[in-house]
Amino acid sequence: MGSVQIVTTILAFAITAVAVWLAVRAVMKMVAVIRLGQPDPSRTGDKGTRARTMLVETAGHTRMLRWGVVGAAHWFVMVGFIVLSLLVLEAYFEVVSPTGGLPLIGGWAIYGLVTEWLAILGLVSILVLIAIRLRNRPTRPGGRSRFTGSTMWQGYFVEGIILAVLVMGFVIRGFKVATDHFEYPVWATPLSHAVGAVLPNWEAGVSIAALIKIVISMTWLIVIALNVTMGVAWHRFLAFFNIFFKRDPGADVSGLGALRPMTSQGKPLDFEEADPEKDQFGVAQVEQFSWKGLLDFSTCTECGRCQSQCPAWNTGKPLSPKLLVLSLRDHAYAKAPYLLAGGGKDLTGEEKATAAQLAHVDVLALAEAEKPLIGTAEEGGVIDPDVLWSCTTCGACVEQCPVDIEHVDHIVDMRRYQVLIESSFPSEAGVMLRNLENKGNPWGAPQNTREDWTKGLDFEVPRVGEVEDFEYLFWVGCAGAFEDRAKKTTRAVATLLNEAGVKFAILGEGETCSGDPARRIGNEFVFQMLAQQNVETLNEAFEGREKSKRKIVATCPHCFNTLGNEYGQLGGEFEVVHHTQLLAHLVATGKLTPVQPVDGGVTYHDPCYLGRHNRVFAPPREVLGKAISGELTEMPRNSERSFCCGAGGARMWMEEKIGKRINVDRVEEAMSTGAKTVAVGCPFCSTMLNDGVNGKDAGEQVEVVDVASVLLRSVKPEQAPGGTDTERLPVAG
Repeated sequence: MGSVQIVTTILAFAITAVAVWLAVRAVMKMVAVIRLGQPDPSRTGDKGTRARTMLVETAGHTRMLRWGVVGAAHWFVMVGFIVLSLLVLEAYFEVVSPTGGLPLIGGWAIYGLVTEWLAILGLVSILVLIAIRLRNRPTRPGGRSRFTGSTMWQGYFVEGIILAVLVMGFVIRGFKVATDHFEYPVWATPLSHAVGAVLPNWEAGVSIAALIKIVISMTWLIVIALNVTMGVAWHRFLAFFNIFFKRDPGADVSGLGALRPMTSQGKPLDFEEADPEKDQFGVAQVEQFSWKGLLDFSTCTECGRCQSQCPAWNTGKPLSPKLLVLSLRDHAYAKAPYLLAGGGKDLTGEEKATAAQLAHVDVLALAEAEKPLIGTAEEGGVIDPDVLWSCTTCGACVEQCPVDIEHVDHIVDMRRYQVLIESSFPSEAGVMLRNLENKGNPWGAPQNTREDWTKGLDFEVPRVGEVEDFEYLFWVGCAGAFEDRAKKTTRAVATLLNEAGVKFAILGEGETCSGDPARRIGNEFVFQMLAQQNVETLNEAFEGREKSKRKIVATCPHCFNTLGNEYGQLGGEFEVVHHTQLLAHLVATGKLTPVQPVDGGVTYHDPCYLGRHNRVFAPPREVLGKAISGELTEMPRNSERSFCCGAGGARMWMEEKIGKRINVDRVEEAMSTGAKTVAVGCPFCSTMLNDGVNGKDAGEQVEVVDVASVLLRSVKPEQAPGGTDTERLPVAG
């Protein structure tokens, strides 16, 4: 070992010792902060499925590859980071000796080949990612991007470090080639040999280059260790855990469909026994999120994919799912010293810590602890109320997140506290909640008018209790029973089922609201009141039947989702299908036969709670494909990337006062296709898109109708029975 190697060895191991010590300290801090969260025993079951899902999502990059070039480039960078860590390890042998290398595998040509090409592809990929970040920088001409609000220096720093490490790897190998100490052939390592051809025969260069590579790598580790909220770097470690502990590892997209039940100390809350002074009602403090919630916040990569898809953000609302998560993350870590010292408020608002415990807590942490979780800028709030109430719970953020953050659950948890304890929510939603409590429907319509939609039909609609032999219980829903446009859809579906010979029955006045708007706004109490009533009614209607024969068909995706995914939490196990699924089956089996194609061009709007939340994309398109002439014209944003109508999350009953109206944005996209008919599969979407069309004075050019109405006009072109919404649909002649 020469003098150069002595110096490089001492420096390499010194900076490594500092970096490792700081990294261990940072990891311990992160673990301590995450453990401050509430228990959640649901996250550890079925470890085999969890491990398999985690490996598929990480190694297969199933989420990232949806973004094409970005996903592929990120895959090579990720794999390169893992595999090429061996080259960083090898650098420790090279600072000691210019001829040093990894023991055992160091001389294998296949090892040289794999690491060479991973480094080459990683180099190209990181340059692509840097270019994409520069092209989408928030300060560029053209305004906001998915990186708006991200800590840009951290992204540039991480990408710059990766680039530098990869370059130094080739420099080390180049010096080995130049000094004739390189063990791999040209065919396996062409770029290394090319670099070596232009470098001098300088043996000390190997050790010095190796030292530089180690210093760069350890500088990265030191910087991220000193910045525990640097998600753009820490996600490469935390993502594995966050994906492993996702809510439903067996689902296509975890965190969609059903909401998590309201819990206290990790157990579902029983409202009959719950005590607000002892039980947690929603989330009022950041430490009241579950430990998985705090892990979510820590894992955020700041990539902004959620932001780019969010309907609120895209129409000028203050909500960005990314910025919401970052605000909660930064608040949690800033407040952590106070919490770790024993601080915190109990459920009555009293301080739990003694003065002695808080005596040495940093003043900034104490100030952070005084911030309300929900509050305006003047109040020093972490999350502004306008941010909280802008969410439509459409799930686009959860769908796009590459590390499985469950934004919707966290937003609803905060809403629950605001509604149930603070009684703080948009005033116009109060009418809807009162109607649900007093009338059993959001419109406040009399219960004895629930069956009025049946009047004028040329067949009898059977009621449960009047007939025993029915295959499907037709869940009409509040919109389907009371809202004029939705009633036409209800009549169209009933007519088609009757035409196909399907035996069905309705609950009539025995039906009440599914509870979806109450649950999404955060009023879990009203939801459970309605849901328990419905579960009891449905269980009685299906008494004696096994689950596979307890079939429900619903026209409203919100009812479809609630009955099928959430009533199981309350003892209601049913097989629930959306009407487009049943109609697609009836058409495919020949029980319904379209005879006259609908003309004029048709596009289809995917309802969030049918498509993204429940993965029902094909059936509505299959129905339309049989019922229309020509091809279905897709909007640019369709299927899992469909743009929200603006009605979900109880937004149907709240005024949209900020930015552009979401429904208008969607209508403009639909009109850009040139289609004369916009087909929908949801009464909320129908209302919102019709309002958007009318708002643009385009009612004579574009019509919004349900898929069932399109099919009915094709199946029975000579008849639009009892006021269905098919009269204006053009028919191919």
